[in-house]
Amino acid sequence: MSPAARASSHTPSRQPSRTPAKVALLALALSLGGCATKAPPPLYGWHGFEQHLDTYFRQDRESPDTQAKRMEDDLQKIRAAGQATPPGFMAHLGLLYGKQGDLARFQQHLEAEKQQFPESQNFVDFLLRKFKSK
Repeated sequence: MSPAARASSHTPSRQPSRTPAKVALLALALSLGGCATKAPPPLYGWHGFEQHLDTYFRQDRESPDTQAKRMEDDLQKIRAAGQATPPGFMAHLGLLYGKQGDLARFQQHLEAEKQQFPESQNFVDFLLRKFKSK
């Protein structure tokens, strides 16, 4: 054997080692990376609810009637998208109707809030009693 051939036979291989553990780890990392890119769908359809609250509490020059109409439009969008209304949405819409003197719609929306979010029962019952006493 020539000296060059002998030298090349003793040189360690420069091929990367592919042990089953490394391949499994790489496959796991790639599969988990694919899952991380998908965000879960939103739990509620907000559709401007935060803006409606801001308008109400800042007492902008928008009447309760106009605010209620905008919220009703958003409610239709939420339902069309097959989403749930966020906590407080129906109660706030009911309060807008209560300010207009429409006590039937006021009660209807507050009852809907209580049904969707049973933990709000005490507060909703308080609001119902308060408006009935006026």
